Amino acid sequence: MTLIVTGAAGFIGFHLSTRLLERGTPVVGFDNVNSYYDPSLKRARMAQLEATAARTGVSFELIEADLEDRAAVEAAFEHHTPTKVVNLAAQAGVRYSIENPAAYIQANLVGFGHILEGCRQHGIKHLVYASSSSVYGGNTNLPFSEHQGVDHPVSLYAASKKANELMAHTYSHLYGLPATGLRFFTVYGPWGRPDMALFLFTKAILAKEPIQVFNNGEMVRDFTFVDDIIESLIRVLDRPAAPDPNFNPQAPDPATSWAPHRVFNIGNSNPTPLLDYIAAIEDALGMEATKEFLPMQPGDVPATAADTAALEAWTGFKPNTPVKEGVAKFVAWYRQFYGV
Repeated sequence: MTLIVTGAAGFIGFHLSTRLLERGTPVVGFDNVNSYYDPSLKRARMAQLEATAARTGVSFELIEADLEDRAAVEAAFEHHTPTKVVNLAAQAGVRYSIENPAAYIQANLVGFGHILEGCRQHGIKHLVYASSSSVYGGNTNLPFSEHQGVDHPVSLYAASKKANELMAHTYSHLYGLPATGLRFFTVYGPWGRPDMALFLFTKAILAKEPIQVFNNGEMVRDFTFVDDIIESLIRVLDRPAAPDPNFNPQAPDPATSWAPHRVFNIGNSNPTPLLDYIAAIEDALGMEATKEFLPMQPGDVPATAADTAALEAWTGFKPNTPVKEGVAKFVAWYRQFYGV
């Protein structure tokens, strides 16, 4: 059973591919290894995956191409005949979407359309794809639940992720494609993205440079450790979406459908104030941060919190890694990787 994992050189894609190889599942990675952030980190992840494949004797191959390249996507499906697909490739970042909206339209909309077509044409048994907590947009009714509407995005990144959910639902309805969207809540951990707060803060504190703290520190996030994300993802992958026999089209529930399509929050369900998160980084580093307090950034939201009852009911698992523990694991990796 071969899986295609798009975004395999990315943060979550790397961890997922590692887990799949370790459990004996051949992986075909698909990634353009772009320069949105340091490609050398992506190459280092790939080297780790190749080492894992060699150690386990399980096949791993990386196709280096854009999702927008329909011929390359089709060739990957045609040549490797996967049974399931996990789409984690996307142009990431809320703030970058304000500066470069075209990149999101191409990668997150056009590219995802090519993945859906590949799944349709090749009888894929389950498509799992990355959505985001950002789809909740201007909603301030916490914790966020899949039963709530997501009609008020505040960034193009968020809008592209909601569009992915709508596109996947349509393919589930028209072509019977089992598809599950996962709304990730602020993922962090070893091998993380350099544009995320944990990486930025750790790097700046070690360099004795100030860190930028937006909304004057009045921010709350449902920080979710990457190992919990992967455990949830694997369990969802192993249980394809199915039609909800209790779905009522006269009172439609955004969380389910008559089609084989589902969406789930994946969060720690333990919202943490940003200043407490920074304190955990300071503790792990044994250094104090110099903080530069700034106003809220466009496209950002003051707080997120995940209701994960549906995920727990579907998979029997609840993300549970404490922030202090997860941050300490990241700092240990960072020191080792960068020789600090």
